[in-house]
Amino acid sequence: MGKHDNIEILREFIAAWSRLDPDELVSYFADNGIYHNMPIAPVEGREALRQFIAAFLTGWTRTEWDILTLAADGDTVFVERMDRTVVDGKTVELPCCGVFEMKDGKIQVWRDYFDMATYRTAIEG
Repeated sequence: MGKHDNIEILREFIAAWSRLDPDELVSYFADNGIYHNMPIAPVEGREALRQFIAAFLTGWTRTEWDILTLAADGDTVFVERMDRTVVDGKTVELPCCGVFEMKDGKIQVWRDYFDMATYRTAIEG
C-alpha cells in the first residue's frame, strides 16, 4: 500500500462518520487496532472499538468532518479536521488533528488531538 492508498482510505473513513454506523467505522481498523482519543485512555481491538464508538455516538444525530489539511509520510497520515456534530440537539464545532498509523490498508493506530473543553462547553451550553 502506498501513501496515496492510505490517503484515499482515510478520506473514505472520515466520510463514513456521517453515516453514524459503528460497525462500518470499525471495519476500517486492523483486528488489534487502537484508537487513542487523547483526553482519555486508548481503546484496543475491534470489539472494544465497536462498543466505544457506539457509546460515543449516543445522542449524535448528525456529523460531518471537513478535512482541512491531509499529509502522509509512508504509512503515517496526518489529518487536520473541523468536526461538525449535532449532539443532543446542540451543535459542536471541534477542531481536531488525527494521526493515523496504517498497516495493510487498515488503521493500526489512530491518535486524535483536540480540546475537550471546547467539546464540553458546546454540549453543556
